[in-house]
Amino acid sequence: MAGTVQTATGPVAAGDLGTTLIHEHVRFRDEAVAEQWPDRYDASEEYSLAVEAVQAALDRGVKTICEPTAMFGGRDIGFISRVAEETGAQIVPCTGIYTYDYLPPYFQNREAEAIAEHFTRDIEEGIQGTEIRAGFLKCACDEPGMTANVEKVHRAIAKASIATGAPIMAHSRPASGTGPLQVDVFLDEGVDPAKVQIAHTGDSEDLDYIEGLLERGVYIGLDRYGLELFLPIEKRNATLAELLRRGHAEQMMLSQDFCATIDWFPQEAEEQLIAGGLVREDWSMTLIFDQVIPVLREEGMTDEQLDAMLVEAPRRWLAGA
Repeated sequence: MAGTVQTATGPVAAGDLGTTLIHEHVRFRDEAVAEQWPDRYDASEEYSLAVEAVQAALDRGVKTICEPTAMFGGRDIGFISRVAEETGAQIVPCTGIYTYDYLPPYFQNREAEAIAEHFTRDIEEGIQGTEIRAGFLKCACDEPGMTANVEKVHRAIAKASIATGAPIMAHSRPASGTGPLQVDVFLDEGVDPAKVQIAHTGDSEDLDYIEGLLERGVYIGLDRYGLELFLPIEKRNATLAELLRRGHAEQMMLSQDFCATIDWFPQEAEEQLIAGGLVREDWSMTLIFDQVIPVLREEGMTDEQLDAMLVEAPRRWLAGA
């Protein structure tokens, strides 16, 4: 339906999205490990932590959360919908493949058009045998760059976007200069740049790099607040404040890329990341409300600019309205 966005609890009118966190994970884990060794995970704890994180965001005035967990991140639409129903949050699920290069033979031996059909089905019919439909597409390009496999996924994502009208969120790595390469592929496939969001652009303080993306008409995600290993919060704030002064609020979106649970590291390694200052101890779905927005207001950010980043830009990107 025109002017609506698909969520885990049904379609929502674009005008009812409200304050939106554009990039948060209710759970992120290796789906193969979880399938083969389920006893390594505490399902009850994962669920409780997801509900707690989402509820905290709602308590700050958030209504909608974009959940970009795709294939290889353990996407589980049943889990997402349970969290949405428990909290009342409007959680927008995605479809896509999160890979820096690897593809299983199933996809290596199929063309981009065939992969796009999988994404299209998630958008038009439902995810994992349910009637819950994806609200956006997700892909990634990281340190290995635009490899043949990554390009295939990007082209499949683009084809599915054109077929369905769904927007695209593209994980990027500014340190490797991937953003412009990703935009090149999307535009080569004929995607409207207004459908594209280059996630993690906020990992860079290079204003020329950032404005180069903005000039091409895409949205950017300043969406990793709390992950100091990519860029400390002070530098993120300074970069955002300058971008606001230059008049870019309408193309920017804020978030934290928080994972209520993530299985990448053993607990002691997670503790070391925090102790070493690489991840903030207060990394959460509320960090921007508690620690960032007050600082930006002191730097001159207006209510209109904040609304542009948390309400208007997400709505336009998601619904084109």
